[in-house]
This record gives sequence, C-alpha cells and structure tokens, in this order.
Amino acid sequence: TDRDFATEENKQWYDLSDSYSIEGGDVLVLSRDIVAVGLSQRTTVSGAENFARNLLQNSGFKKVLAFDIPETRAFMHLDTVFTMVDYDKFTIHPEIEGPLSVYEMTLDDHGELQFRALKEELKDILALELKLPAVDLIRCGGGDLMAAQREQWNDGSNTLCVEPGKICVYARNTVTNDVLYKQGINCLEMPSAELSRGRGGPRCMSMPFWREDL
Repeated sequence: TDRDFATEENKQWYDLSDSYSIEGGDVLVLSRDIVAVGLSQRTTVSGAENFARNLLQNSGFKKVLAFDIPETRAFMHLDTVFTMVDYDKFTIHPEIEGPLSVYEMTLDDHGELQFRALKEELKDILALELKLPAVDLIRCGGGDLMAAQREQWNDGSNTLCVEPGKICVYARNTVTNDVLYKQGINCLEMPSAELSRGRGGPRCMSMPFWREDL
C-alpha cells in the first residue's frame, strides 16, 4: 500500500482516508518546483486543494498548477490527455486545448493557499513556468482529427517518460508515434492488446516510485 513506502525519503502527501478524492493519474511532476494536478472525473477541486496545501507546506515544491479538464471518460485523468516527454516537449490530446483552464496555487506569507487564473495559452504558461524559451506540444494524431480521436481512445497521449526524450508508447498508435519520432523522441514501442481495452496507457500501468534528480 501507499503507507508501505511512506519513509523520510518518500513522504506521503495524500491520505486515502481523506474525504475528498485525488488519483495518481492526475498528478504530474513538471520540475523540482512545480507539480501539475488535473481536476477531472476522479479528482475533485477540494481533493486537489488539500493535496496542494499539504505538498506546498511540507516539501520543496513552490507551486501547483491545476488543469481543469472536461469530465468525460475519454479524459479520465490528466495523464490520459497530457504527459511530459522531454524537458521542453509534451504530448497532448488536441480536443482539450480549447476548453482547458489552468489555475496557479501557491502559499502566501501566512501559509494560506492562494489561487490565480492563468489566461495565457498553455504552451506559453508552460514555457514561463519552466523558465524555457519555448515548449513543443506534440498533438495526438498529428493534425488529423479522426486519427486523434481514434488514438486517444488507445492512449496515444498517455506516455511513460523513462528519461528525457525516451518514452514508452503503445505500438498501435502509429500516427502519433510517427509524429513523436519526427520530433526526436525515442519511442519504446510495446504491444497493448488487452491493456488498451482496459483503458490504461503506459503511464497508467506504472507507479514511478523514485527517480534521479534532474
């Protein structure tokens, strides 16, 4: 269980007995200072607030970015529509870009949670927050809407980054994988078969437990 791994090095930031829900697929570490959390079908606003307050008060993280995504089964968690594949590259399902809203959560001088709506486009928000000149959003299906919808259902945007620029993907998402290759991403292709039918991509099928400091 999560308690088995709650040591001094691996602290527990969310308690399953909490009244408000948050799921792992909605939590993405963007840098040593920033964590993204999805407000989705499975993660409530109150759950995200409790998580952010606990994390920011008791860790070295400085900010939580809340991604408000549509509450539909196809977009169940943030990692089903958005994952980080390199320092400056992200996979994304294009259908969330229009309705997506992003909010910043930080602590004030009294340790209280503060909120701010970010109005810029997502790529500009990410570049600013990560202190990069620009970022690339690699869209599931490339520019083909039909391919995006088909491969989104097979977790085309749900990738597991094992090191910067090297990711695990499902082999069946040929259109999206080709776009990733052309962006210089090393794709470790794996057959999905029944895995994708169970609604889980490579990141969903993993539990990253520890990583080297980047």
